[in-house]
Amino acid sequence: MSVFAIVDCNNFYVSCERVFYPELERKPVVVLSNNDGCVVARSNEAKALGIRLGSPVFKIADIIESGGVYVYSSNYALYGDMSHRVMKLLAEFTPDMEVYSIDEAFLDLSCFSHYDLNGYGIRIKDRIRRCVGLPVAIGIAETKTLAKIACRLAKKSEKAGGVLDLTGSPYQEMALSMTDVEDVWGVGRRYTKFLRRNGITNARQLRDTDENMLREKYGVLGSRLVQELKGVACYTVESCPSSKKGITVSRSFRYPLETLGDLEEAVVGYVSIGAEKLRKEGLCAEILVVFLMTNRFSKIDPLYYNLETVRLPVATSDTSELISYARKGLKNIYRSGYRYKKAGVMFNGMVSEDWVQRDLFDTRDRKSAVRLMSTLDSINRTIGKDSVQYATAGLGNTQKWKTVRKRKSRSYTTNWEHLLEVS
Repeated sequence: MSVFAIVDCNNFYVSCERVFYPELERKPVVVLSNNDGCVVARSNEAKALGIRLGSPVFKIADIIESGGVYVYSSNYALYGDMSHRVMKLLAEFTPDMEVYSIDEAFLDLSCFSHYDLNGYGIRIKDRIRRCVGLPVAIGIAETKTLAKIACRLAKKSEKAGGVLDLTGSPYQEMALSMTDVEDVWGVGRRYTKFLRRNGITNARQLRDTDENMLREKYGVLGSRLVQELKGVACYTVESCPSSKKGITVSRSFRYPLETLGDLEEAVVGYVSIGAEKLRKEGLCAEILVVFLMTNRFSKIDPLYYNLETVRLPVATSDTSELISYARKGLKNIYRSGYRYKKAGVMFNGMVSEDWVQRDLFDTRDRKSAVRLMSTLDSINRTIGKDSVQYATAGLGNTQKWKTVRKRKSRSYTTNWEHLLEVS
């Protein structure tokens, strides 16, 4: 029998902040997006105050002040490292695991089906809490879709205590009836509208609906969804996820940029970030895209959007080479007189670094470039992010494109100078 579990970290960004600030427990906490613009994570206490996901900070300033809400900027280095620690622990509990997102992972527990699965889930939950300090919810069932439903209910039920096993459970019918159709894994907005128009409002009704009708409307995915809800596993754990199809690095600027020099610094910075991601994945890009855009919501500034696509002569992850092409592409699309709100780069046409097709007329010393990039990455990993960077990205306070994070916590787990101090 197939058995799957999903482990989901509760209010992940907020929980990461609470690990190092225990006084934040049971207090309203929110974490903000880039440039401290909108709410991207909330504690349950913040939700109770009526703070919604995506709320602009300026619109909830009164709630923040009157409710005593603690506000933090996003600290992606901390969240990424905490996620890595959780996933490393989970790998000890099963040979087959799929990292689904930064705060979620699927586990294949089929070989543990003769165990007390609920007890096993509690062991996993307690181990993560004890070793990493993060609270998690765990749902267990015969399929991934049912496990997601179990996990959702485990978060809400005090009786479940954070772990709910629906494998062969007599409560499975009740669980499906309690789950709104839009909360079923794989059901999007358009799908929800169609289902509700046809009188399907919860997961149980979706399971019992005419499978042929869904197949006609949404193809094999609709059919698989019904099968999953019936306990027939259509999806397995992807322990070896496929390579990325593309990488995009872009940001909205806190204040519009007008000069080519400022935009060039931003694009160089984004290329540096993207190239490092390529090397981390063991990939090279054949296509580089640079784009610019003004504020599409502005009623004053004229609208301008453009992009330049560059097909590279040889697929590469060499930061300096990519910077050279990106700067040329930027100059081709830059127009003076506009106030640019966003810029970015996209890397497409991914190939493994071991299977790069060389060009007969290529004169670049690529072996030296690989060694240089390896050294650059090693220094930045050892000493700290951006310890060595390209001067064309600007330096320090002159970087107008840099994301503003005025309320960012310290990088307790990735920077020696930010280690927690106990007095």
